Amino acid sequence: MSLESKKFQKKSEDIAFDIKHRDKIKFNISRYNAAVEKGELRYADINIARNRAAAQKREVLKNLHTYLLQFEEKAIANNNEVLWAQDSEEAIGYIQDILKTEKAKLVVKSKSMTTEEIEFNEGAEAIGVKSVETDLGEYIVQVAGEKPYHIVTPAMHKSKQDIADLFHEHFGTDIDGSPEYLTNFVREKLRDDFINADIGVTGANFLLADIGGIAVTENEGNAIMSASFPKTHIVIAGIEKIIPSYKDLGTFWPLLSAHGTGQQMTVYNTIYTSAKKDGEIDGPERMIIILLDNGRSELYSQPTQAESLSCIRCGACLNACPIYKNIGGYTYDATYSGPIGSVITPHFKHFGSYKHLSFACSLCGRCEEVCPVKIPLPKLLLHNRKDSVERGNVSFVEKMSTNFTSSVFQSRALMDFLPGSLKNAGLTMVQSKLIGDKRKLDGIAKESFSKQWSKKRK
Repeated sequence: MSLESKKFQKKSEDIAFDIKHRDKIKFNISRYNAAVEKGELRYADINIARNRAAAQKREVLKNLHTYLLQFEEKAIANNNEVLWAQDSEEAIGYIQDILKTEKAKLVVKSKSMTTEEIEFNEGAEAIGVKSVETDLGEYIVQVAGEKPYHIVTPAMHKSKQDIADLFHEHFGTDIDGSPEYLTNFVREKLRDDFINADIGVTGANFLLADIGGIAVTENEGNAIMSASFPKTHIVIAGIEKIIPSYKDLGTFWPLLSAHGTGQQMTVYNTIYTSAKKDGEIDGPERMIIILLDNGRSELYSQPTQAESLSCIRCGACLNACPIYKNIGGYTYDATYSGPIGSVITPHFKHFGSYKHLSFACSLCGRCEEVCPVKIPLPKLLLHNRKDSVERGNVSFVEKMSTNFTSSVFQSRALMDFLPGSLKNAGLTMVQSKLIGDKRKLDGIAKESFSKQWSKKRK
């Protein structure tokens, strides 16, 4: 068992029975569910939109290299700089070079899971540059010294009182401050950072191949200010974010909103194609786009699991997942949690170390039901499990116990060979070593059903 797997089991046991945590998540996800239900009702038939989006994303995967090269060509024609990063280390190297060249002291960054993936803030701070999160949820967890808890709502694990206490401790705000009061406090505080920042950083919800542009979706306007106030705009996006045309946004933007927050449309939807041009007053002087691989090509090479690259990061599968709702986002110890994270993380990181995430699933199928691009997540998790065995990422004990159990369950004679008392002794061992004391296994009858049936028939 890997160190990561042991940590996962320990964290799962601790958090799953934390009643306060469970109540917060239950409350926040219930509000999400109510909003999304209303959002989906705006469609006459949402399955038509899902089928269309799924077909478009699968078509992209079939021709991924073509669309990426088209995007690069168009983006460069727009006077942008395009850099290809094979991994996090190379991406951070590019970023640090840019920060040094621009003599940056302050960076403002809008919400981006891709920057979390490469640990952008740590990379900037390593060379003495301050990086400030400007999304309210991201700002909250940054002040708390934490990572995002959820890919859409980073501070989902905190109540309004938790946030009031946090801000009171760090900034001396009213300990009983309302959400409106605290939000306005952050708004005023960040305004100076936007004005004084040397560099602004955004991710990209979609890369638009036909125009070499990026599409950014947000609710707070902080991404617009991060991209337009500083003189340099850095975009960091995974290569899977590509779609053929800006015209496809008519399908994807409403679907992302409906499944992500329940809105008809997110408040701010912006397309960026370049830095400011001659004669334009506002906007950055330089736009740099970093296209990140970081394990995506490895995942793309998988015949089955490559389909997970269709994900549009709406977060719907997390909110539907009974495992996520019990163990929370931090237990996964990965940038991407929940069902989609359990599929892609082993490929983005060391497969053997993170294979356990593919087993952290009840295979209930709810994640597949809610996915706006129809990714068959349970099937992909099963393929990850299969691959973990074929790659030899199983211990001797796991292999022997599986082979033994399989042999016994396939033989009625072996099933009936041991009396119930010895079987119960084995269950007691399984209970103590694998399951723990939070759940109790039912005892096994003294005689098997087949033996009891045979006696009755006589």
